Amino acid sequence: MPILEVRDITKSFGRTEVLRGISFSLERGQALAIIGSSGSGKTTLLRCLNFLETPDTGTISVNGETLFDAASHAALSDAEIRRSRLHFGMVFQSFNLFPQYTALENVMLARELLAKGQPDYKTNKKRIHEEIEAEARALLDKMSLSNRAGNYPHQLSGGQQQRVAIARALALQPDILCFDEPTSALDPELTGEVLAVIRELADQHMTMVIVTHEMAFAHDVADRVIFMDEGVIAEEGAPDEVFSDQAGERIRLFLSRFNQNGGS
Repeated sequence: MPILEVRDITKSFGRTEVLRGISFSLERGQALAIIGSSGSGKTTLLRCLNFLETPDTGTISVNGETLFDAASHAALSDAEIRRSRLHFGMVFQSFNLFPQYTALENVMLARELLAKGQPDYKTNKKRIHEEIEAEARALLDKMSLSNRAGNYPHQLSGGQQQRVAIARALALQPDILCFDEPTSALDPELTGEVLAVIRELADQHMTMVIVTHEMAFAHDVADRVIFMDEGVIAEEGAPDEVFSDQAGERIRLFLSRFNQNGGS
């Protein structure tokens, strides 16, 4: 059974159709790369998966559980949305760290907020806090940021901030880790360090959905690639299939323009 099933998702803003009948599935342990030109609907699709946007039609299921069904007349409550989001870890292109918290506190924050809602929190507050801190420090160590735990975001480079954001997304042990163009806000020399982290997660068979403009990275790391164009999935398949000379005309034109612009 696929870990993620998306069926017939549509989304419009006013009269503009941004997503038109998007359907795909993802197996546990796979990395899915979503590519396409600006305005093709990539980020909107990711935001629908994480319930930052509400689709107009369609269903979203994780582990066989339907998290969203537009045919249902009952709107999801805030509590249901928060619970559904726990299945997804989100890494934004502009980091979105809380500037008033240190790197360590950013990674700990969501876990601590959830812990406070548990019935045994008051009686076990110290132990729970110590456990959350130890796990957060372990994640920062995994991101090679042990020596930056006490730094605030403005004291970190863009690459370091993005690695903190990845650690934060991993802290809740999500089923699926989502990346929204995680290197687009970085200088070229910092891009490699973030891509290296994602490569390592792929090697560890973390289930991931990665919106990216890094074509070589998508080819080398993804198990499957979706090419979006004007709100639809124009091509889908293994990287060698999508990037082959036999790929459809729209993606060949996109790749041609991408290469002419120097990969930007």
